[in-house]
Amino acid sequence: MDYGVLKAVHQGAVALSLGGFFARGLAALHGASWVRSRPARTLPHIVDTVLLLSALAMAWMLRLTPANAPWLAAKILGLLLYIALGIVALRPGRPWRIRAAAWLAALAVFAWIVSVAYLKTPLGFFAAMVPPSGIP
Repeated sequence: MDYGVLKAVHQGAVALSLGGFFARGLAALHGASWVRSRPARTLPHIVDTVLLLSALAMAWMLRLTPANAPWLAAKILGLLLYIALGIVALRPGRPWRIRAAAWLAALAVFAWIVSVAYLKTPLGFFAAMVPPSGIP
């Protein structure tokens, strides 16, 4: 598969994943019953599988590893944090405030992951806060 097509598939899956998580989180916080339906529980796994497979294929095509691309290692760690926060946000049984805070934090981590990918720096959008080296 052509790299450009693969990147477009990956970016489309990113948009679908974010939109789905945003909608499911908001609905879960408002007690919507559709969040517990089979499609609402299955479709995110399909989208996330496409997202992961396209990411692995692009990394393989570019010969990237977390060892030779620190930004990739940062994305992987961010992904693990995003998943953990998403579990807290979407699972019923925890207090509403905890779930809402986890949902907002997961969205912030998602934005940071996208910034890491775009800027190719482990700091992502936090890189703007770090003064250039050599300046006191």
